[in-house]
Amino acid sequence: MTQPTKIPSAVPAFWPMQLATQLMSEGAELVARNLKFVAEDLKLHGGLKPVLATPNRVRMELRSMTLRDYGKPGAAGVPTLVDAPHAGHTATIADFAPGQSLVQTLLDHGIGHVALTDWKSATPDMKDLDIDNYLADLLVAVDDLGGRVNLVGLCQGGWLSAMLAARFPEKVNALVLAGTPVDTDAGDGPIKRMAHATPLSFYEDLVQAGGGLMRGRFMLQGWKGMHPDEHYFKEHLDLYEHIDDPAYVAKREVFERWYENPIDLPGRWYLQAIEHLFKNNDLAHGRFVGLGRTLSLRSITCPAYLLAGAADDITTPEQVLAARGLLGTPPEKIVEQTVPGGHIGLFMGARTLREHWPKIARWLVAHSRH
Repeated sequence: MTQPTKIPSAVPAFWPMQLATQLMSEGAELVARNLKFVAEDLKLHGGLKPVLATPNRVRMELRSMTLRDYGKPGAAGVPTLVDAPHAGHTATIADFAPGQSLVQTLLDHGIGHVALTDWKSATPDMKDLDIDNYLADLLVAVDDLGGRVNLVGLCQGGWLSAMLAARFPEKVNALVLAGTPVDTDAGDGPIKRMAHATPLSFYEDLVQAGGGLMRGRFMLQGWKGMHPDEHYFKEHLDLYEHIDDPAYVAKREVFERWYENPIDLPGRWYLQAIEHLFKNNDLAHGRFVGLGRTLSLRSITCPAYLLAGAADDITTPEQVLAARGLLGTPPEKIVEQTVPGGHIGLFMGARTLREHWPKIARWLVAHSRH
C-alpha cells in the first residue's frame, strides 16, 4: 500500500498549505468552543430550575408558601422553623446544595426537627396580598408545628419573624435574626440610600409595569446593577475560560439554578415593605401595625441570636446588630456575631456554614429542651 506523503515542515514551499490546514483545524475548535459557551450561558441564565438539596416532605400547602418538613417530626425539643427570605429568590438559599445547606447543618448539629417556609412566586390573583397575609400564614405554620418554635429568620424572613415574635411572643422560644434589616436607618448601605433617595412613585411604576406584581426579573436586574462588572462582564469571562472544566460548570449551574430564577412578589406587599419598613422604619420605631396590633419589638423577650456579615452591602451589620437595643430580651440572653463575608454567604457560604452555623445550632438546642 502506498504510504501517504508526509509534508516536510522545513520546506518553505509547503508552509501556506500547513498554515491553511492548521487554521481550519483551530477554526473548527474555536467555533465548537464558542457554541458550547453560548449553550451553557443560555442554560445558566434561566434555563435551569431551583431545587432543594435535602430530602423533605410537604407538610402543608398554603396560598403563599409550601411548608417543608425535614428530619424527624417526633424528635425531642422545640421544632426549628427556618423562615426563608421572601424578597425575590426561592428558599433554595436555605437548602442550597449537598454539603452546603443551612438546613442540613442544623440537622447535623443536634436539631432533630427542622421546617422551612418555601415561599411561592406570586400569581396575578395574589397582587393585593399584604404583609398581614404572610404574617398570618407564618402563624398557621407555627401552630401546625405545635404552637411554639425556634424561629430562624433569614434577611426579609427575619423581619417577618420579628413581627410574629412581637405579635405572639409566647409562640417563639428562641429567635435567630441573620442578615435581617431590623433598623433600616442604621449604617450607610446602598439599600438605605436608595430607599430614601428614590420616590415611592418609582416603585409604584415598577409594580404597575408588572401588572400589579413586583416582577422578580426587575429585582434581579437591580441586584446585578449593584455590581455590574461582576455580573455583566466577569461572570461571562470566567465561564468562557472554564467552559471545559466540568467541576467549575457544575458549581456554576448549582448557583445559577437559584440566582437566575427570581420569584414575583405581590405589589401591595412590596410597596408596603418599601414605605413602612425601608422609608419610614416603622418596625424599629414601634409604629408598624401587624394583624390588628401595633407591634413593639420590646415585646420580644426570648433568647436572641444576631448574625451579621462584615461585608454585607444588602443588610449592613449595623441594621442587624441594632436589634440589641430594640428587643425586650435581657442583654445576657442576646448573642451578637459578625462574620467575614457578604449577604448571601451568611446563608449558604461554605465557610460560614462550617464555622458559625454549628454554634448557632448548639445554641438553639440548649434553649430547646422541654
